[in-house]
Amino acid sequence: MKQIKWIDKIKAMAREIKRNVFVLYLAYKDPRVSWYAKLFAVGVVAYAFSPIDLIPDFIPVLGYLDDLIIVPLGITIALKLIPQDVIRDCRDKAEEIRKNGKPTNWITGGLFIIVWIVFAVWIGSICYKLFV
Repeated sequence: MKQIKWIDKIKAMAREIKRNVFVLYLAYKDPRVSWYAKLFAVGVVAYAFSPIDLIPDFIPVLGYLDDLIIVPLGITIALKLIPQDVIRDCRDKAEEIRKNGKPTNWITGGLFIIVWIVFAVWIGSICYKLFV
């Protein structure tokens, strides 16, 4: 029985992280948020949704440790940079969107893919110059 409670707590924490990432995404679009808070928030959202991690997931323990520490820490810092009234409004908006269905933004997704491809090509060219 205790294991089920533990798993339920983990699931609840994961749902809260997912909700807060969406709140940060909505806050990024709000004009009441300062430019540095927007920059930090978009960085956290990009890292949370990025398939590329700081420490690759195939490395035992450390691979998932960065996801368990960096993303929640980034969310916490970003939420502290954003005014509370904006966070409240964004949470309400996020809940409304969740009930009505999630939006898709293919332009933003495509931009993230292009940025990661350019980054990979740049790193590849550096490695090629170093090792060839």
